[in-house]
Amino acid sequence: MDKYLVENESQIKEALDWALAGGKSLSLAGNSTKESLGRPIQADAELNLSSLSGIELYEPAELVMQAKAGTRLSDIEAVLKQSGQKLAFQPPDYGPLLGGQEGQGTIGGIFSANLSGSERIKAGAARDHLLGVKGFSGRGEAFQTGSRVMKNVTGYDLCKLVCGSYGTIALCTDLTFKVLPKGEKARTILIFGLAEKKAVEVMRNGLSSRHEVSAAAYLPGKIAAETDIDHVSRAQSSVTALRVEGPGPSAEYRCATLRKEFDAEGPQDELHGHNSEKFWKFTSDVRPFLGQGTIWKVSIPPASSPAYIDKVKQACPGIEYYFDWGGGLVWLKVPEEMENGGETFVRNFPDGGHATLIRGNILLRNTISPFQPQDPVMTLLMEKVRAGFDPKGIFNPGRMYAMSGDV
Repeated sequence: MDKYLVENESQIKEALDWALAGGKSLSLAGNSTKESLGRPIQADAELNLSSLSGIELYEPAELVMQAKAGTRLSDIEAVLKQSGQKLAFQPPDYGPLLGGQEGQGTIGGIFSANLSGSERIKAGAARDHLLGVKGFSGRGEAFQTGSRVMKNVTGYDLCKLVCGSYGTIALCTDLTFKVLPKGEKARTILIFGLAEKKAVEVMRNGLSSRHEVSAAAYLPGKIAAETDIDHVSRAQSSVTALRVEGPGPSAEYRCATLRKEFDAEGPQDELHGHNSEKFWKFTSDVRPFLGQGTIWKVSIPPASSPAYIDKVKQACPGIEYYFDWGGGLVWLKVPEEMENGGETFVRNFPDGGHATLIRGNILLRNTISPFQPQDPVMTLLMEKVRAGFDPKGIFNPGRMYAMSGDV
């Protein structure tokens, strides 16, 4: 497959005209840190957008930023940090998890895959923070949608469609998104030794309390021991974590009050500042699962996650797991030798859910659907939406689901 580095919009337009005239297809890439997400793409050429980088607008007082799609997330976060601000949905860095380097992911890739970290449960998903998009449709037409403020819309909200489309609807060149102030202080409460069912109950109570818990996760003892945070690894037991942040006195008061409320649940400890941040990066970036193994991301009703993981462990005793989002997100690492990556038991939900294959070899990604299979009605709807923006299917063909032709 030929690869072309594009540096401006005129070059993109030329490439699209070439593809449309010749019936060609295009693979869209930035720094390729998420190339292995989804089905392998069989395209005629690759358009590399990594040179489309740079922050074009940043107004801290208005809590808004605009950046080129190829801008590295690490560069954006460094600029925000100088002003005491952040991307509230805590975008994860899957580079090391997928065999790449840390800090190379782009803002375009984050929104394209709609990736959010541990704070999603409070702040919302990536798509909830995207205000505007500029780019090209599969018809070769330039477009600009959205604005610099949140507002009601009628018809298609293209920002929402672009997020999670994995580049199958449009080619985005510029993204406008909201940012938020970073809490002055961050504290993480650790409760040791809880079983899964009790941990989910504690996380539910913490998240529904008046103390504004911003993240909640559960690490089994084996996973907790792999952290490089002494307070966590030396406990030699499971760890249930609750995060609070905000002005110093407020964060300290809420943390102390939560500890009193959960005093009867088991031994406790507390992480401050750098260690707290390190813990949630470990969790959001799926650092426990670096190396070998097939990785699944399972979204499920939090109350169902303990029963679900019990069934999974019975089907595959060698599986590793942990909970995020208060139990609403289950990360699974399945031994590579499992047939079809363990899809049969991974997608056997007791009360609804969906599973996405995050890491798997090419054969597996060609054999099963990396994304949760859709019913016929939803499949038809998705195809109609895609065909409305990319009627010839030139963008990342087949990356999410097998193409069924124009609708």
